[in-house]
Amino acid sequence: MRCTIAALALVGAAIVPVQAEEVGKVGVDWFGNDIVIDAVTDPKVQGVTCHLASFSRGVIDRLQKGNWFEDPSNASISCQQTGPITIDDIKLGEGGERVFSERTSLIWKKLVITRIYDKANNSLIYLAHATQVQDGSAKTSISTIPLFAGNVTWTKGKPE
Repeated sequence: MRCTIAALALVGAAIVPVQAEEVGKVGVDWFGNDIVIDAVTDPKVQGVTCHLASFSRGVIDRLQKGNWFEDPSNASISCQQTGPITIDDIKLGEGGERVFSERTSLIWKKLVITRIYDKANNSLIYLAHATQVQDGSAKTSISTIPLFAGNVTWTKGKPE
């Protein structure tokens, strides 16, 4: 039984996207609401760091307005090259690949970063957006990393 639980934990850890590291928090009112800034590194692209700003509701705001278990979908992203870029085996389709995911409600809603490779413009696009079962949000933010510089390495060769 313990081996089964340990195996499931390892499998679960292997498929969970990267976690964010909080690097800043700015209070925006007296109700405990904050804008939280997280640093997110792409697990398949070394040398790129994204900073994600999102809204975190305080306890007083939750008590006043109800909707206790949910944060707004508002988020902003900025990604930069922070070292030599090494690109591992990434998904190249137009749907991209999820890099980061964090719950913003008790059950259904998540704040997500998706990476998309733009082959025609030799760039990586990072899209911050919310996902929900229904009533998805149109609030998005993007950041682009151009790959035309000479310090980009593709571990499996650049896609043709």
